[in-house]
Amino acid sequence: MDFLRPQTLAEALALKAERPDAVPIAGGTDVMVELNFDHRRPAALLDLTRVRELTEWSTSDSGVRLGAGVPYTRVITELGERLPGLAMASRTVGSPQIRNRGTVGGNLGAASPAGDTHPVLLVTGAEIEAASVRGTRRIPAEEFYVGVKRNALAEDELITAVHLPPRSGSQQFAKVGTRNAMVIAVCSFALALDRGQVRAAIGSAAPTPRRVPEAEEFLAAELEWGAPLPDSLKRRFGELVAAAAQPIDDVRGTAAYRRHALSVLARRTLGWAWRENSEEGQACA
Repeated sequence: MDFLRPQTLAEALALKAERPDAVPIAGGTDVMVELNFDHRRPAALLDLTRVRELTEWSTSDSGVRLGAGVPYTRVITELGERLPGLAMASRTVGSPQIRNRGTVGGNLGAASPAGDTHPVLLVTGAEIEAASVRGTRRIPAEEFYVGVKRNALAEDELITAVHLPPRSGSQQFAKVGTRNAMVIAVCSFALALDRGQVRAAIGSAAPTPRRVPEAEEFLAAELEWGAPLPDSLKRRFGELVAAAAQPIDDVRGTAAYRRHALSVLARRTLGWAWRENSEEGQACA
């Protein structure tokens, strides 16, 4: 196995073009597990840890550009107010050691249905920046996940950043695992609420992370902004979220349990988001 260690982004892209079989590695929290268990044996590893351009983030009127190599810990501490949903998801990732090493870019590269950040990227309207020696393009999150652990990258492309619009309204994320910490999600759910707009997405309950349009449309039509939230509305929203899932039975949970848990997560996050929107509205009054 060859070990390639570029110093700059240009060098990394050139190496990826020359060796499209090289597997990128940054935090290594997914790749090294596969190597250690001999689930994967690539011809080459492309170490991106020295590429400074990937470890930076910036803001503009269009939102936040988050470098693919920014670890979860920095998302939490440096971007928690700007990206609350992504920070919530980042807090649930692994242990402190994993959060210090793991990155959103790595989560996207692995494209696991159970990846914690994926539902949040879907509900916030994120775009993934992919670069190669041929140029740079931006892929909407909804078009990025194409199958189980498969993404829309060309073989010579690297994920260089994630673009997230400015925060608008309330964002929530929750997941269920087999224990309270250091766990892969049995299922997860993200919700973004703004006046007149609802975006919701599920994780670890279908071949790919996905939005739930029927549940979104129902909630957007039925919500009375500023009014109390009826239990019947929360219950129906949870039912529609669960119905959009396509789960499997595996060692972490059954398909039936995943559907039940998603309905509970949907109801709870809706309550939290509604309360947050109400509190923000009172503060502005």
